[in-house]
Amino acid sequence: MSIKSFIAKRVAKYYAKRVQRWKNSPSEYQQQVFEHNLAVGKETAYGRDHGLDKVTDYEGFKKAIPLRDYEAFRPYVERILDGEENVLWKGTPKYMAKTSGTTSGIKYIPVSEEGMPTFINAGRIALAMYIHETGNASWVDGGLIFIQGSPELQQVKKVQAGRMSGITYHHIPSYFRKNLTPTYETNTIEDWETKVDKICEETLQKDMTVIGGIPPWVLMYFEQLIQKTGKKTVGEIFPNFQVYVYGGVNFVPYKDQFRQAIGRDIAYIETYNASEGFIAFQDEQGVEGMLLNVDGGIFYEFVPAEEIHNENPTRLQLKDVQVGPNYAIILNSNSGLWGYIIGDTVRFVSTNPYRVVVTGRTKHFISAFGEHVIGEEVEEAIQEVAAKEKVGIIEFTVAPQVNPAAGELPYHEWFVEFAESPNDMKAFSKKVDDILCDKNIYYKDLIEGAMLQPLVIRSVPKDGFRNYMKSKGKLGGQNKMPRLANDRKYADELISVLGLEV
Repeated sequence: MSIKSFIAKRVAKYYAKRVQRWKNSPSEYQQQVFEHNLAVGKETAYGRDHGLDKVTDYEGFKKAIPLRDYEAFRPYVERILDGEENVLWKGTPKYMAKTSGTTSGIKYIPVSEEGMPTFINAGRIALAMYIHETGNASWVDGGLIFIQGSPELQQVKKVQAGRMSGITYHHIPSYFRKNLTPTYETNTIEDWETKVDKICEETLQKDMTVIGGIPPWVLMYFEQLIQKTGKKTVGEIFPNFQVYVYGGVNFVPYKDQFRQAIGRDIAYIETYNASEGFIAFQDEQGVEGMLLNVDGGIFYEFVPAEEIHNENPTRLQLKDVQVGPNYAIILNSNSGLWGYIIGDTVRFVSTNPYRVVVTGRTKHFISAFGEHVIGEEVEEAIQEVAAKEKVGIIEFTVAPQVNPAAGELPYHEWFVEFAESPNDMKAFSKKVDDILCDKNIYYKDLIEGAMLQPLVIRSVPKDGFRNYMKSKGKLGGQNKMPRLANDRKYADELISVLGLEV
């Protein structure tokens, strides 16, 4: 055992004990976070605007703090950018995490001095839990790569801003940097295809053991490796490749592609680390869901997903959630987010301990006809059929067709890029539709009531989604193709950019 492996195991043991403490007493830790954040919030401009000095318990908190999305927070963010202190949290944020939304354009999320360590610890804790569970720390002696956005920061008025992955790059411990690729210079390359090509050059001669990044862009890296070397699999190129770390998307649609590209089984570690906070991570292999990080400076609230757009939705704290329902997750953080609608929906698969799976986005659903179909339902439906039919799915998105050709009923239109196309597309589509009916009673009622016709699948040519994302300037980084939308924006753009026949 190397010195690094020995030290890694000792560090993993420390983190595992720490996690176990709050894993055993989640409500107590959440109460501590609530009281701390409330005490700091009272001294801020936001706290004064909302009477936080009069709040003593959660019921009072709900009355004082409205649920808000980014647009409602923007005036406070602008005051911070202009140099005002103690606006949302004490002092001035250390950084602004730059991100983008479908409706808000560029968003700047405050990251406080106090909140920064939780982001730094995100991957560290997840990997430590893997070491503690498996006893395997040999990978720390090999090469590590995290395919991410540029680490370059820019001055936006009075505050430094950048992608969250880029911000954390500046806080990576020195003992990790020695084994970490790509170089800073390569990481700053904006053109994604050029960047991936350069990453291949830097890693081909190294013994890569851990790779991290969003699945579709890591697959692009894998394809380039295989093309450059003439090898059949990434496993041949990197024989000691052991762990893949990912987050941001449901991995299930990509798992078969990874297995095929790597050529063997490896360990997969999922994290839920957003620009707004380190929310959850996989603490055990082979167990469904990610452990909710209840000691990370975030006081969580949950709203039944179907109520999130209501004027007065039900708001629950952690101890009141149940296994099964979909909840919109609400953050109250030690960076100054209050009643913040992050836009994700989650489902608890366990409450002892609290483990979640991310099921979709509050704005990514289809309810053009009252069916409220969500991302989890469409992903599970097509993956279930694809697995039985042994058909590979590269990528897909779904949109409502509310104005079909004369004489036709409306329908859900699926745009799917297949690795191997089904032998009978109509039969494949029918099976997917049947499963979707089983998962969503409202959709089933519309089909059986002849309000909708069964779904229609349009085949997208090879690399179609990648070419579409490139045309929109969203190739690589943290960019993801929405699984579904309640309008025709993405569908119509796909048809136009790719010249699809419909």
